[in-house]
Amino acid sequence: MEAIAESDVKHAAIEPERRLSASATSAASRTPLGQLLVDRQKIDPAELDRVLRLQASSSTRERIGSLLTTLGVVSARDVTQALALQSGLPFIEASAFPEMPILEERISARFLRDARALPIEENDEALTLAVADPYDQFLVQSFELVTNRRVHRVVAIGSEVDAAIERLYGAGRTQVAQLSDGNLEAQFEGEAVGADVQQLKDLASEAPVIRLVSLIITNALEARASDIHIEPFENRLIVRYRIDGVLHEIESPPKRLAAAVISRVKIMANLDIAERRLPQDGRIRLRIQGKEIDLRVSTVPTMHGESVVMRILDKGGVTLNFDRLGFEGDVLARFQHALAQPNGILLVTGPTGSGKTTTLYTALDQLNKPDVKILTVEDPVEYQMPGINQIQVKPQIDLTFANALRSIVRQDPDVIMIGEIRDLETAEIAVQAALTGHLVLSTLHTNDAPASVSRLLDMGVEDYLLTSTLVGVLAQRLVRTLCNSCKEPYETTAEYAHEIGLDRMSGTARPIVYRPVGCQACGQTGFTGRLCIVEMMPMSEPLRRLIMKKANASEIRRAALEEGMQPMYDNGLRKVLAGATTVEEVLRATREG
Repeated sequence: MEAIAESDVKHAAIEPERRLSASATSAASRTPLGQLLVDRQKIDPAELDRVLRLQASSSTRERIGSLLTTLGVVSARDVTQALALQSGLPFIEASAFPEMPILEERISARFLRDARALPIEENDEALTLAVADPYDQFLVQSFELVTNRRVHRVVAIGSEVDAAIERLYGAGRTQVAQLSDGNLEAQFEGEAVGADVQQLKDLASEAPVIRLVSLIITNALEARASDIHIEPFENRLIVRYRIDGVLHEIESPPKRLAAAVISRVKIMANLDIAERRLPQDGRIRLRIQGKEIDLRVSTVPTMHGESVVMRILDKGGVTLNFDRLGFEGDVLARFQHALAQPNGILLVTGPTGSGKTTTLYTALDQLNKPDVKILTVEDPVEYQMPGINQIQVKPQIDLTFANALRSIVRQDPDVIMIGEIRDLETAEIAVQAALTGHLVLSTLHTNDAPASVSRLLDMGVEDYLLTSTLVGVLAQRLVRTLCNSCKEPYETTAEYAHEIGLDRMSGTARPIVYRPVGCQACGQTGFTGRLCIVEMMPMSEPLRRLIMKKANASEIRRAALEEGMQPMYDNGLRKVLAGATTVEEVLRATREG
């Protein structure tokens, strides 16, 4: 294949799979890849024999070409050229790849990454693909089905195909640059925006701006982001996605388009684009890729314009399953027992973004039966659940948590969910509801389960009322889950295991744990998704006596541990030993050790 001239390389895309004669193809296809490399003097027979023995002893049966390149015996180029010769397909250089994406409206970047296939030329009858694996027939059938055209293949180096897909389709890089290159030169400074609202509306309604904002949202969904941050600074506009709790900066539109992009988001959320001095909140409802998506929009004025954050609420993407959330064993049994009580208050605590609402929705989903009436008061209603009456708090018309609660108690509910107990008034009504035979679920902002008792007492809730109504407190944090495709086991040192507490949890001096590596499946981060690490404190008579004695949070915690409460840190270490997450993630979430 090295004999292919440069002119041949450039025209390989339009010369389909007839470049090799039938006899040459047949002869080459009968020769194993390893032998072809020996024949082409790329490796010697001894190296081939060693790699074949390694392949035979491996449980994964990794392909010979992949093993050869992984071990550094031969270059990826040599293996790819031998594959092209063996399959009878032409080899193509990266210089022949297109400058603009092809079929970007019909084929997703994720599918191209998984297939490791790059469309390089199309006409009315045929599509030419650069592929890393010439023997993937399913790939050919898929593209023929999607495009309704004949598919011709050429072989290219896998890493070059991956890089081209990322450049042309990944994270919106080429599309963002392309959409930003129009004649949208308008730039607004300070109060000038308010002076010409119509001009700003016109700019935000331009097709490239509409496509640009749509692209930012679509790419965020594909990247599994939970939030989109659009932040104007003095010399640039920054767009960041929060993925698994961590912010990642992506390619952003130029600063001159900041006003247009932010105005487009405000128009979509039905906000006042002329008002740039006050914070605003809104909502966008979209249907993207067949899914109903809600975006909760918040704008605040900053030194260089308005900062916009969009919280993505994917109605179909929320996991309402305790096992998948990370609940297990004794913790799950204690939480389920508290949830089964006919009345009382069950609290879920933790900082903002720790998954409290998802846990409550999962609990409501379990309680949601035809014979159970459930009412919720939320700010905002994040996920709409069939069979549950959900009320959106509206402070501007005095529909607060407390006022809504007063009314819904008269609606004869069995279960009440309060989005958050923020003040004494709300807490007192929740206590009264629990005393009159309702099960009340709510959240509170505290660092651990015992501290919730002190928080409610500090608010002004009477201790005798608290001991009569509180049935349990769950504290939780979120940690990133290791990618199953690339996580790597390693043996810890005895000193490290002892310092962290892994030896105590595992019963061995040097336990095996896992670390992130990074692959295509997880976007090179080493993590996919998140799960909860939790501690559950059910109320008991000894704890109630301590509360009546005005004991502090440390004393309550000590008593809860003596009664068998597993600390959140230990719950995290169990998940580390199970290979679900890392020690670093647990330390980051709990700030211990």
